[in-house]
Amino acid sequence: MQEHYNKLLTYAYNIVGSYEDARDVVQDVLEKYITLDKSNIRHESNFLIKSTVNHAINFKTRQSKKEVFGEWLPEPVSFENADTKLIRDETASYTMLVLFEHLSPKERAVFILKEAFNYSHAEIAELLEINTENSRQLLSRANKQLKGAKFSPHNPYSGIHIEILEKYQAALAQADIQELEHLLVSDIKLNADGGTKVQVVKGIEVGKTATATLLVYVQQQFLLGKEFTFQFFNHQPAICFWDNDKLHNCQILQLHNNGLIEEIYSIVDPEKLKNLTRLSHL
Repeated sequence: MQEHYNKLLTYAYNIVGSYEDARDVVQDVLEKYITLDKSNIRHESNFLIKSTVNHAINFKTRQSKKEVFGEWLPEPVSFENADTKLIRDETASYTMLVLFEHLSPKERAVFILKEAFNYSHAEIAELLEINTENSRQLLSRANKQLKGAKFSPHNPYSGIHIEILEKYQAALAQADIQELEHLLVSDIKLNADGGTKVQVVKGIEVGKTATATLLVYVQQQFLLGKEFTFQFFNHQPAICFWDNDKLHNCQILQLHNNGLIEEIYSIVDPEKLKNLTRLSHL
C-alpha cells in the first residue's frame, strides 16, 4: 500500500485543503481496502484513486467550517520532508488552494483531475460516476470562479523571492510604513486566520496604506523581538515568526509579475502551524 500512499495523498490534499485531514482520508481508504474482497478489482491503483477522490469530496462536503477568528485559510505544507517532497510537483500553490475554497467540492475535484492530472472528461465521468457533459459543466463553472487561474504550482525558488522577503522583514522591523507601501500593489489584500483559538486584529484588509499600517501594528504588538525564518510553503515564499521552537505566525506571500506583493496570507491558527518545522536556511 505504501507505493500508492503519496499519490493518494496528493489527490486528497488538493481537494480538502488540509494535509492532516488528507492523511486521515487516505488512511480510511487504505484501511477499508485491506478488508475488501478484491476478486473483482481489476486495477488496484485506479480503484484506490477513485475511492480517495470520492471520499475526499464527501469529506469536504460534510465539513462545516467552524466559526473562526478572521478568514478560514488552508493548512500550508512545506515540501522539505520525505513524504511531502514526493507530492511537490502535483500540489497546488497556496494561492490556488485559497481560490479553490470558492468552488464546490465536486467542481474542485473536476478541475484538479483535468488540470493537474490530465484526466479526460470521460475518465473524470467514470471516476466521479457522472456523465461527460456534467464534467464539462463543472469544469466550466470552476474556471469562471477561478477567473482563468491555471494549475501551475511549480514556482522555482529564486533570488527575487529572497530579496523581497528581506525588504519586507526589514520594513516590518523598522516600522517603516512608507517602505512597506513601496513593496505592495495598490489593491493588496491581507487575509488573517486565527482559527478557533487566536483572535486576530482584522480578518481582511485591502489597500496598501491600510495594509501596511495594520502589518506594522501587528509587528509592534505581537511579533517584536521574535526570531524569524524565510521559508517556502506550497511553492510560495513566507516569513515565519518563532517563539523559541514554536511557530507563532506564518505569513505566506503571493508575488505579482512585477515583483510586488499582491496578497498576504497570515496564519496564526496553532492547529495549522503545528506541523510546520523551522529550517536553518532557505
